[in-house]
Amino acid sequence: MKQFAYDALVIGGGTAGMSAALALKENGIGKVGILDREPALGGILLQCPHNGFGLHTFKEELTGPEFAQRFTDSVLSSDIDLFLDTCVTRLTPEREVVALSPEHGVMKLTSRAIILAMGCRERSRGEINLPGTRPGGIMTAGLAQRFINMDGYLPGKEVVILGSGDIGLIMARRLTWVGAHVKAVIEIMPFPGGLMRNIVQCLEDYDIPLHLSHAVTKIIGNRHLRAVEVCRLDSNGRVLPETAFKIDCDLLLLSVGLIPENELSLQAGVQISDATKGAIVGSDYQTNVPGIFSCGNVLHVHDLADYVAEEAKRCGQYAAQSIRGQAAKPRIKVIPGHNIRYVVPSIVDPMEDVVLFMRPFKPRREVVLEVRCGKSVLKRISKKIILPSEMLTIKLSSKQLAQCTDERLEIAVTGGREA
Repeated sequence: MKQFAYDALVIGGGTAGMSAALALKENGIGKVGILDREPALGGILLQCPHNGFGLHTFKEELTGPEFAQRFTDSVLSSDIDLFLDTCVTRLTPEREVVALSPEHGVMKLTSRAIILAMGCRERSRGEINLPGTRPGGIMTAGLAQRFINMDGYLPGKEVVILGSGDIGLIMARRLTWVGAHVKAVIEIMPFPGGLMRNIVQCLEDYDIPLHLSHAVTKIIGNRHLRAVEVCRLDSNGRVLPETAFKIDCDLLLLSVGLIPENELSLQAGVQISDATKGAIVGSDYQTNVPGIFSCGNVLHVHDLADYVAEEAKRCGQYAAQSIRGQAAKPRIKVIPGHNIRYVVPSIVDPMEDVVLFMRPFKPRREVVLEVRCGKSVLKRISKKIILPSEMLTIKLSSKQLAQCTDERLEIAVTGGREA
């Protein structure tokens, strides 16, 4: 077994992994390595030829591969070691990694710090208990995206999309461009699951119907999908059988959520949040396991790759500080209050500026976001509209945090009306 020793290892070669690795190098860390199971850096962005990337990071609009290439060029011009086509099979709390690759075979790597940047996987049919037969023609939206954009296959011509996540919305437009007929997008919730800009640009611009508070209740077809049965749901989420209607189709795409890939995190003893399905971290992005950090979509699902890059850069900076023995001291707990599903990070250091990420439970208009410490309000932000599909951010300065004499902050939504 080959053995390697590093100052820092990054597991994952997508936007988060590359941004974190570059931040480690910029902050003076000598020996840095990236491990990724794909044959090239870039992650999921390589199959995303649509634009909308880079506006925050590079101040220009780029496609997914262009955005990824900017980071790839920086990584390749540095002395960061790359282990591509490499599958990590084990991670221990002592920061030992066991991995397999065609080039090195079985290898063991040790590191003073490890950054987890493995991204997400798509929720599958089995995880949503979709009833009916099991014919061909049912797949996740991301798999269809890969078939069309990277492999050149059209997996179907008459399409129904279940779920209104961003990948499904983007695929509705992409399938229309390549000649397929997208008949409907079915969403179980009373509000869309994707960004509003994608609702407009991918559905409304192409007259694709969006059925809110509806569910696919039956799969029709044996060897291959022939149709789906759809029913409306009442206000309590119960199926109304009398509203059933059939849509003929040969392809059903599932865009029903993303799940952070935290199997390795669990191996290492990292505590996972029930709300985000990612690690519980402080404002230094360090998990409960010393020397193991987490960032990007493996920590919590982001709206934009630009936000992933910014977060991963901060994570790399904190990991570098930890390696040099200058660890941050998060101690103030951050609690989600009214209409806030989660807040990341969940513990902050009052001596440093921090960016908090959160999502609301329900859409609301004309609201105020309040940051409270005991009976004091540290910050108020007015919002015209908040949506569960769009992440909220709040920046707090060390000066504001210094006013907190309690050991906890609460973020809450106040006022407003239904969106």
